[in-house]
Amino acid sequence: MQTALLLIIGILGAIIGSFSNVCIYRIPKKESIVWPSSHCPACSHPLNTLDLIPVFSFIFLRGRCRHCKALISWRYPVVESLTAVLWILVWLKFGLSLEFLSAAVFLSLGIIITFIDLDLQTIPDVISLPGVVIGLLLAFLSGRPSITDALIGAFGGAALLFLVAILSRGGMGGGDAKLLGMIGAFLGWQGAAASLMIGSFAGAITGLLLIALKVIKRHDPVPFGPFLIFGAGAYLFFGEYIIDFYTMLVSGWL
Repeated sequence: MQTALLLIIGILGAIIGSFSNVCIYRIPKKESIVWPSSHCPACSHPLNTLDLIPVFSFIFLRGRCRHCKALISWRYPVVESLTAVLWILVWLKFGLSLEFLSAAVFLSLGIIITFIDLDLQTIPDVISLPGVVIGLLLAFLSGRPSITDALIGAFGGAALLFLVAILSRGGMGGGDAKLLGMIGAFLGWQGAAASLMIGSFAGAITGLLLIALKVIKRHDPVPFGPFLIFGAGAYLFFGEYIIDFYTMLVSGWL
């Protein structure tokens, strides 16, 4: 029964991942995510049902459009598989609860934001701002985090990065500030703080590595949104261990 349930959760996650691919492609273009129906980006031919099965259609079609044979981006099966795996992990952690719903919604939004930011170095307000509202609503309904912690996280996190954006004169974008506000709404101020610390560390290490490998130059911009999402995901799954580790470090310094 547990295996069958996990399979259902994974399938639902993959379906949401398929819809997330639509959002990733269309939202930056300011296109409707509902109409027209899914079609090939190269030849615009409508896709039939067999072409829309998450992951398996990509494998069956060998990564090419059935009609024009254009290559299908690797992003499609990656997003579908990643969403399915994360939904299963969230279910294993929270089970049937509002916390599961909140975490699943947050991670799905985070995946959309991550891939858009990686592609275009922008975080659309149409995702992050409604995300703040949804996060606060789920916090109010579930009580975890408390609505007080969620409000402090949403507005405090956004205000902090807006201040950084102003002081850095473009070094930090307003989209990152709204994203941290969304993280705070879902995970509370503790989650926002942890996401900022972990994301900053991961971003710095990744940037230095890419510079060392000559993939980017020293002054090339690196999108910060994916690292904030990474930090938020780490807190979501391992928050209690992160807090214990941080407390131990602070106690040692004092």
